Amino acid sequence: MSRLAKICSVLFVAFWVLTALAPQWLAPGDPLAINPAQAFQSPGAGHLFGTDESGRDIYTRVIHGARDSLVIGLAATAVGMGLAIILGTFSALAPRWLDEIILRILEALYSIPSLLLALLIMAFTGPGVGPAIIAVGLSTAPGYARLVRGQIRTLKNSEMLEAATVLGRGTWLKVRNHLIPNALKPLLALVTLGIGQAVIWAAALSFLGLGTPPPAPEWGAMLSAGRTYLHLAWWMSLFPGMAIVVVAAGATLIGRSLGGKVKSL
Repeated sequence: MSRLAKICSVLFVAFWVLTALAPQWLAPGDPLAINPAQAFQSPGAGHLFGTDESGRDIYTRVIHGARDSLVIGLAATAVGMGLAIILGTFSALAPRWLDEIILRILEALYSIPSLLLALLIMAFTGPGVGPAIIAVGLSTAPGYARLVRGQIRTLKNSEMLEAATVLGRGTWLKVRNHLIPNALKPLLALVTLGIGQAVIWAAALSFLGLGTPPPAPEWGAMLSAGRTYLHLAWWMSLFPGMAIVVVAAGATLIGRSLGGKVKSL
């Protein structure tokens, strides 16, 4: 990856971390404050991204919405990867017959589109931020678990494990100190890509009314609200949509950069 792309990825991380941790530095206003007299103001000097149907400032809402969107993406990825480590490691170390059963189940779940699987899960859990995190996390777990299983199976017969056995280390210590850390290193780039994907899916669930409820400044919910007024106030959908695209593109850029580093190790 070019030097410019790496610099852009670093700037991207710094900007969105700042936005998520201290949105008031970039947008000191209240994202929930309404002003009906200024409803549907087009982008300009007074309102950089315009206003919505209630006169709320779109720029302020987009900036403050970064926290919810990124937290959901990070938490969902953590849930999916945590479950994948457990399932993938157990499957790789289990007897062959049990490994085959688990693998068939993972492949069956993996064949279902992740967003559809998330929707099916939310049909049982109901709407909300917590259920959205769990649904997106569980829907990504089968893909991660298959990869973790493959890495563990490759490593469990390695010289590193043989040396650990000779040193008298038990199964738990070998799994914790050798198998899992070395299995996860090649997946670092994939997990980074998964964060951007999780942000998109979480926004999609909010767009469908299953994630963060309005009037919270969450990008998917803002897109959903803006579609009603698309012919009148296009900026209500444009800027939240651009934020989602920028986050997904930035995560992809970082993932590709980390992928190159992992291959070079």
